[in-house]
Amino acid sequence: MADAALETTDAQQEGRQSARKTWLTRLGLVVVIGGLLWAAWYLLVGRNHVSTDNAYVNAEMAQVTPLISAQATDVLVSDTQAVKKGDILVKLDPANARIAVAQAEADLAEARRRFRQTAATSDSLSAQVQARGADIVQARAQLATAQADFDKARVDLQRREALVGDGAVSGDEVTAARKGYAAARAALDLARAGVQTAQATRNAATGQLEANDALVRGSTIDTDPAVLAAQAKLDSAKLDLDRTVIRAPIDGVVTKRQVQVGQRVAQGSPIMTIVPLNQLYVDANFKERQLRDVKVGMTATVTSDLYGDDVVYHGKVVGFAGGTGSSMSLIPAQNATGNWIKVVQRLPLRIALDPRELAAHPLRVGLSMDVELDLSDK
Repeated sequence: MADAALETTDAQQEGRQSARKTWLTRLGLVVVIGGLLWAAWYLLVGRNHVSTDNAYVNAEMAQVTPLISAQATDVLVSDTQAVKKGDILVKLDPANARIAVAQAEADLAEARRRFRQTAATSDSLSAQVQARGADIVQARAQLATAQADFDKARVDLQRREALVGDGAVSGDEVTAARKGYAAARAALDLARAGVQTAQATRNAATGQLEANDALVRGSTIDTDPAVLAAQAKLDSAKLDLDRTVIRAPIDGVVTKRQVQVGQRVAQGSPIMTIVPLNQLYVDANFKERQLRDVKVGMTATVTSDLYGDDVVYHGKVVGFAGGTGSSMSLIPAQNATGNWIKVVQRLPLRIALDPRELAAHPLRVGLSMDVELDLSDK
């Protein structure tokens, strides 16, 4: 009996040891196969892919700012509302802008009137120059007459003075001849002065004509500098009037609306933001060690927590940020102390998404994303 019990115990121990060896062998095979599968996956797939869950949706958002200061009379949109480029967002009070347009139109009409007046003055001055030319001709004719009278008076005086000694002429005749000679000489001087006066008058009229012509020479009523300046002021006033109607600069969704009816908005102050949902992209923050083989143009697959793994977006790497997230922070890290510890940095990459996939499954700015890059796409 004792020998039979001992043999049974030994058989049980051998069975347990055999089962343990079989289990360990199977476990080892599973581990080896798993390792081989993992190695095969890494060699074929894993080493050609890098991924991160530190990624977020972003967009080039349009900030709407009024270009003039005025009171808001009508606000036609609200937050979360979709708008198209050119849709009216806000209307501002146009009263001051209309007054400015009316004033600019009056200034333009005045500038045109002054140009026409200046052009007409040139015609008048030209006629005056011609009239002064006629005065010079007349003065020269009078000078010639005075010169002839003076020559006759001089000859008559010489003749009479030559006959005084013979007693052929009386003293009264000589005196009269001398008086006539003096009068002729005075008339000659007056005629000469008249010619000079006429010439000076014509020169003055010519100068006025040239000065007036300089204001209109080479210009028309539409190209005159004063008219162009007035026209520019009118265009500016009309532009300010158009700016009383604020329109959407892009397609998108309104967010962060900060204007109410009756509020006076200041020029350049933001009143709302428009997010272009059809132009979203992903900023993915990869560890610096993951970027050794990453190039611009590589393909990427992106998933969102909003839709889960069932919806996969396809995109491409379009660029690297100019610095790491820590270097671009408001207060960059300072590593000049002696207790410096190396911290792995992350560099943002921009991933452009397929617009058709965005249209089918819209995203929103700020959503978290999972990004995987295919390094085999060289």
